Order: sequence, then structure tokens, then C-alpha cells
Amino acid sequence: MMRGPGYAGVRMMGSLSTDPSIKNHELPRGITRRVMSYGAPFKGLIAVFLITIVIGSALATAPALLFREIIDDGVLGGDVPLIITLSLVVAGMAVLAAAFSVVERWCSARIGEGLILHLRKQLFDHVQRMSVAFFSRSNTGKLVSRLQSDVAGAQQAFTSTLSSAVSNVSTLVFVVGAMLALSWQLTLAALVLLPLFMIPARAVGKRLAGLTRNRMQENAEMTSTMTERFSVSGALLVQLFGNHDAENERFARQAGDVAESGVKIAMTQRVFMTAMMLVASLATAMFYGFGGVATAREQMTLGTLTALVALLARLYGPLMQVTNLRVDVMTALVSFDRVFEVLDIPRAITDRKDAVDVEGAVTVAFRDVWFTYPDAEAVSLPSLEPEAAVRETAGQPVLRGVSFDASPGQTVALVGASGGGKTTITNMIARLYDVDSGVVEVAGTDVRDLRLQSLRDSVGYVTQDAHLFHDTIAANLRYARPGATEQELWRVLEQSLVEDLVRRLPDGLDTVVGERGYRLSGGERQRFAIARLLLKAPPVIVLDEATAHLDSGSEHLVQQALDVAREGRTAIVIAHRLSTVRNADQILVVDGGQIVERGTHEQLMTAGGRYAQLYSRQFTQ
Repeated sequence: MMRGPGYAGVRMMGSLSTDPSIKNHELPRGITRRVMSYGAPFKGLIAVFLITIVIGSALATAPALLFREIIDDGVLGGDVPLIITLSLVVAGMAVLAAAFSVVERWCSARIGEGLILHLRKQLFDHVQRMSVAFFSRSNTGKLVSRLQSDVAGAQQAFTSTLSSAVSNVSTLVFVVGAMLALSWQLTLAALVLLPLFMIPARAVGKRLAGLTRNRMQENAEMTSTMTERFSVSGALLVQLFGNHDAENERFARQAGDVAESGVKIAMTQRVFMTAMMLVASLATAMFYGFGGVATAREQMTLGTLTALVALLARLYGPLMQVTNLRVDVMTALVSFDRVFEVLDIPRAITDRKDAVDVEGAVTVAFRDVWFTYPDAEAVSLPSLEPEAAVRETAGQPVLRGVSFDASPGQTVALVGASGGGKTTITNMIARLYDVDSGVVEVAGTDVRDLRLQSLRDSVGYVTQDAHLFHDTIAANLRYARPGATEQELWRVLEQSLVEDLVRRLPDGLDTVVGERGYRLSGGERQRFAIARLLLKAPPVIVLDEATAHLDSGSEHLVQQALDVAREGRTAIVIAHRLSTVRNADQILVVDGGQIVERGTHEQLMTAGGRYAQLYSRQFTQ
């Protein structure tokens, strides 16, 4: 169980850099109690773990006492049978110690991996349920770092740190007890040097905790850069703009910060360890000096001196670990704190206790809806945002008194210039955001009173930038309905005009589409997204420029498929090409977060207002 005094700093690779809110961060009160609660499911294993550590420490200490008997009574006394017997006892203790070490390692692995599994599942579940506003601000690489390195660092609290603490404390108790029994004078002399361990350990512990936290953030920054630049879209952007040198300089700067932190941590540990080893060497010299004189004067036996020196060697190792325990504990708590920071971010969108399922005719209605995007403080964490991010406050309302109704079988089209609030309106239907005032109703019920799962099962989206996972075509389609049969998959592929494409592929439905579907063209990705929507077949359909990437011929055919999908369902359609919404039951012209015109195509053209101007401009072009 022996580990160097710098073990904690070596094993923990992490840091938080220049963000003042992180550098000056203090661990919250009650964090230790919260950390210990995570050990409750493993209390049986932890008990066995601790018992094996204590027994192992006793077995490691006992041979030193037997060495005294071997030397004094066996070697110097000429008792060969005693030498053989005691040697066998020492060997047996070594075998037992090895067995207990294996049991201890098994318990440690079960506890550590179980804790990692629990924390990662808890973090993943919490993060994926966060609002869209959280993801729009948070850096993906930093989020991944929390689930990877920080969770692994938190694991150390229940394995390495706990093991080190119990092992070294129990070893100290056994060693000091044995040394007092052999010579209380020399033992007290050895303990006089204790302040020389404690004083520098306190200073080093504080410095290492700060350096370690800084390194965590610097690693997160570097990971974030790699995650973004190594994605297909990121790599494509770099190549199209030819910014390789600038990217290399950026990465070199970040990697240099990580390396510099590593040097500081290593040197801090080395200076501390060297000082501790120097003190231990001085104590050993003192023991040989005073003990040797006492042995020469026959005030102490040679076996006693040998046993004392052997025990002294076992005293200062654990003593260095115990004095450095604060470093280990602080390091583990820093990791836990970073995990808790994410777990404690409140979820903006949650189910009410009395939430109900969507029932009846699934209508959509907006009643005087006002909405402003929330403050950064309310939805994100500074340490998860880009280093240069500005902590924004709420701006002007994005939606201003929006009201309209859409019934099953009806198509409501949202048109207008970009940035007018059209997509924001559709986001309110599935409750990706909550209104500031007013009400959004689905099936005649305020969406805040509906169960989120039921609400989102009732609403299907095809966005302008259709996302596909790095998986097979079948897996991407079944994301909408996991139990769909292969026949059903082929049916929706036929309706969305990609059946022929899939049949031509060597692996058919088992073809992997690549990251974000980049092995496919933009139009093909869009049609697969439409197929996924058709497979889900929800009562409310939201199409945000769903045919934007299709040529005119394919657009016409897919529009026919979408017309079939819209039958009997409530459809909200965002369109910039006004020719696609001429037959809509109601067209809403959105500008500046307000509905400035509404009516059918014929009514709006007759009125000669903004819609008529947009329509005429498009067809003139």
C-alpha cells in the first residue's frame, strides 16, 4: 500500500485556468457528507475492503518483531530450529498478506468501477434532460471531460484515497506501538521530527489543489478544441478556410498550458518528496547512531536495533502519506465538486407533480405568448462555456403576444424574414422552452401541465439541419420507433424517396451513415429525417424548411409524401419558399416576434401587404 507523497498530484490530471470564478472557488460546505452518501450502496464491500487493509497492515508490521527474535535468540543464540520456524512464520505471513492484497484489490475495483458507473449514469441522465438553452451555451468538450476525467478523479475518494488513509493510519498505529514496546526513548525521538513533515505538507497541499484544478480546466479546453476540430463539420470548416496554422498555434498554446501545469505539479511534488526523504534519512542516521551506541554498551540487543530500524523504514513512508492525505482528499473533493457543479444545475424544463398525458384531439394553440431567451446565469455554468464567453443577460423579447390556433387536419405556415421568431414559436410546442407569459396549449391543455414524454411523443420535427447519428440507417430510423419492423422501414423509405438509394447500397439498411450523416448528401439526409418522422407518425408535425435541400423534382414528390403524412394531423410548417405553402389553411407572417399578417394565400395576396410583397419578390427573382 506504499505510495509516494506526490501520488495524488500525479494521478490527477486536470485543472481550471484563468476563470476567476474557478480559481477563487471554495469547496462548498457539506460536500464531504454528500460524497460519503455515494458509498452507501457499497457499504458491505467497503467494510470488507477496510478490514483487509487493516489486517494487511498488521501482517506487514509483524515480521519486524520476528526479526528481533531470529537475530537475538536464533542467530546469536545458535538455535537453528527457532530460525527455521520463525522464517516459515514470516513466509506464511507474506503469503497471507498477498492473499489479502488480492481481496483488497478486488473490493477496490468493484467499489471504484461501481461508483464511476453510478456517477456517469447520473451525469448523463441529468445532462441529456437539460434544456436546449443549456446546450446552446455549453462547450461539448468540457461536458465530456466532466463525464470522463472528473468522474474518474472522484472515484479515487473511495479507492486510492480511502485505501491510502486507512492503510497508512493503521500501519502507523501498529508500527508506533511496536516501536514503543521495543524502545520508547528512540520512538519519541523519531516522533519529535513530526512537525518537519506536517508544516510543508500543509503548504504543498494547498498549492497542489490549486494546480490540479487549473490542470483540469486546461485539459478540458484542449479536449474541447480537439472535439470540435476533429468532427466532420469542424474539420471541413478548417480546410475550407485554410486555417491550419492558426489552429496549430491555438492547440500548441493550450497544450503548452497543460505541459506547464504538469511541470509545476511535478516540481512541487519533487521538492516536497525530497524534503521528506531527507528528514527520513536523518532519522535513520539518528537511530543507527544512538541505537548503535546503546547496543555497543549492551543497553539494547542487536535484534532490537535491527527491528527498530526496519520499523522506522515503515514509519516515515506512511507518515509522509498521512501528512499528504490532505492533498489526496482535496484532489478527490475537487473532482467531486466539478461533478456536483453539473448535477446541481437546475433543469429548466421538468414535469409538474400532477402532469397528465396528451389525450383527445391534438390541437395546438398559442394564447398571447411572450418569450425572452433566459440569462446565461440561469441555464449554464461558466466553467462549461468557452473561455472568452460573455455572461449575457436577458435581452429583448423574442416573441411578443403570439396567438393562433391549429386543428387536426390543418396546416399552419409560418413565413417571414430570418430571425423573426418562427423557429422559436415551433420550439415552444414541444416545450423546449417555457413561455414567460401567456399559454401554449396542446390538445387543449397547457403544455406545462403535460408529461414531457407524452408531449414529445405527440410532436414530430424535421429541422432544417437534419441530424443523423453515427450509426446504421436502420438504427437512425428506429430512433423514432425502436420496435419498427423492417417492412415498416422500407415503407417510410419509399414514401420519402430514398428506398432506391438504400437498396443500391451494399449493406442496405445496415449501412453506416457517418458522423452527423456526412456520408450522405444534404438532400439525402433530409429525406432520411422525413422517413424518421413518417415512422414516428405523431399527431402534430413541425416542418422547419423540411424540403430546403431538395431539388425541385424531389421536392414535389416529397411534398406529396408529406401531404399524406399531414392528413388528419396538426401541421406547423416553416417555409422560405412560399410556393410550398400556398395550400396552407392559414399563413402567419412573423416579423420581430409578432404575427403581422394572417390568412390564406388568396386573402393575403388580395390584401397586398407584406406577404404579397415577399411572394412577388420571390417569383420575380
